[in-house]
Amino acid sequence: MALEVGAKAPMFTLPDDKGNKFALKDYKGKKIILFFYPKDMTPGCTTEACDFRDNLSRLKRKKCVVLGVSKDSVARHEKFRDKYELNFPLLSDEEGKVCEKYDVWQEKKLYGKTFMGIVRTTYIIDEKGKISHAYEKVKVKGHVDQIIEDLSS
Repeated sequence: MALEVGAKAPMFTLPDDKGNKFALKDYKGKKIILFFYPKDMTPGCTTEACDFRDNLSRLKRKKCVVLGVSKDSVARHEKFRDKYELNFPLLSDEEGKVCEKYDVWQEKKLYGKTFMGIVRTTYIIDEKGKISHAYEKVKVKGHVDQIIEDLSS
């Protein structure tokens, strides 16, 4: 279960793809698109990240900051960012504490095997620090367009 719309977004500080500390509290007053994804360099995650990259100017017109979060290391995020020319921060949650706070670390099934992993989830956090939209078990194709549409209504 994702966090509920209207809930206060859990605060956190994580290193970004440049090794700098990123604190969510520093972005109060801004609209944040926080997308959690399973793993850098995998087909679905690459498609999703590149879709955010390609639509960043449209999202900025909606006064949004885009942030990607996975359990990958800062070094792996840096490679991912450079390889695909990503133009927004990737945050490293290697210990998984933020993934747990945002309830995206869940049991998954693949090829009959059950394991724990990040369920692809996007939250929009409003200027007051509350969850305004929650997208669970995101399908990559059309996701960014759906966000833009929802932000327009």
